[in-house]
Amino acid sequence: MRPLTWALALVLLLTGCGIPRDPDGTLERVQSSGVLRAAASPAEGSVAVDGDDVTGPEVELVEGFAESLGAEVEWHVMGEEPAVDAMERGEVDLLVGGLTDQSPYAPKVGMTRPYAESVDHGEATKHVMAVPMGENAMQSALERYLDGAAR
Repeated sequence: MRPLTWALALVLLLTGCGIPRDPDGTLERVQSSGVLRAAASPAEGSVAVDGDDVTGPEVELVEGFAESLGAEVEWHVMGEEPAVDAMERGEVDLLVGGLTDQSPYAPKVGMTRPYAESVDHGEATKHVMAVPMGENAMQSALERYLDGAAR
């Protein structure tokens, strides 16, 4: 086969396989159910919790992402470690709360690429969000949304 034929065959193979995909179907479930289960961990400047109200810049991003999927956000307020545990059990689809690219939870969840950067005491901090490990379609959709929201 010629190189162009191989390249075309590879493209057809990859697009036919639905890459990226979610082994547990997170993105498809969110879109079909209309519910995005998001864990919010209170973090100064990112996520604020007052009773049942969850607010902040990361909350607005998650709500915009959910809207882009035709879904509503079902907030679950908890600390980072319980949120990561809930994500590993499949109970939440996304985690926000001031996570950075240096998060110790990176081996347990899928971290988005940094979507924002802040400088504190002269040091740059890159902000990320977390999705269930291996749910690549969900992570890819969230990253595309964050890329667009950052413009």
